[in-house]
Amino acid sequence: MDAGGKDLYESCMSAPGPIPVFNLFGETAAFPDVIHCERIWDRARLHDWAISPHRHREMMQVFAMRQGEAQVMLDGDAACLHDGQFLFVPALVVHGFRFRKGSEGMVLSFPLSVAAGLQAASAEIGRHLSRPFFGALDEGLLTLIGQLSDAFAGQGAYRGPLLAALSHALLTAICELDRAASAETVGGSPQRLQRLAALVAAHMAEGWRPGDYARALAITPGHLNRLCREATGGSASRHIEGLVMAEACRLLAFTQLPVAEIGYRLGFHDPAHFSRRFRLLRGTTPSAYRRPFMTVA
Repeated sequence: MDAGGKDLYESCMSAPGPIPVFNLFGETAAFPDVIHCERIWDRARLHDWAISPHRHREMMQVFAMRQGEAQVMLDGDAACLHDGQFLFVPALVVHGFRFRKGSEGMVLSFPLSVAAGLQAASAEIGRHLSRPFFGALDEGLLTLIGQLSDAFAGQGAYRGPLLAALSHALLTAICELDRAASAETVGGSPQRLQRLAALVAAHMAEGWRPGDYARALAITPGHLNRLCREATGGSASRHIEGLVMAEACRLLAFTQLPVAEIGYRLGFHDPAHFSRRFRLLRGTTPSAYRRPFMTVA
């Protein structure tokens, strides 16, 4: 949901990796403004309130739902954006929406260059801006969003610097809300689980076991197991396998790689074993899971 015109969602796609990427205005066009502000109503109703899964290479977005609701797909996982909530989506995360008719709010699109200064100044802010997250729309955020929308529509001599400054303020504010929410979780486990997720993404093809991940995190396997149970209710093995299968779902839904090749990329050297584990956890075979995505395409 970005800048002007239907071509935003139906423009050319390129495929530098296995999952397709929607460009803003085609392969060579630059982002057309400092940022872009748009009403959910203006965009979603043009598409019968449904936006098919896609991702963007060079921008991040904030979806602010003032009134209504949307079913959201984030990298193949289902979630819900409720009335009075915001959703932050970083670059390259696959996302799609089915909005309740009449939903109203704002979509703010930020080229990566706008956030680069924030991320360079604070590694912690950079970590927040590297993954999707939800939060509550408080009065401070609503005020900032209103100021951004007004500045975007304006023609002042210093419109560009004002938009950049307000963008930094908004992105910093949502990162602070996400930090506060993470700090409320027992035992500080969100930070460790984020590091675990990054390690799984980097080493899943190598078939690491929970003990390998515990050593990389400089904790005992028992400690890792306790952290996973506190945060997710399941063991470390179950959590790690869930992360691997989430990647399997993304590759099945958004690429045309053969099922066996996907299994190999995820550390399964026996395709039949991969299919059995996928079916046990997802309730269907990899081929059956992929079928609806292929027929929609």
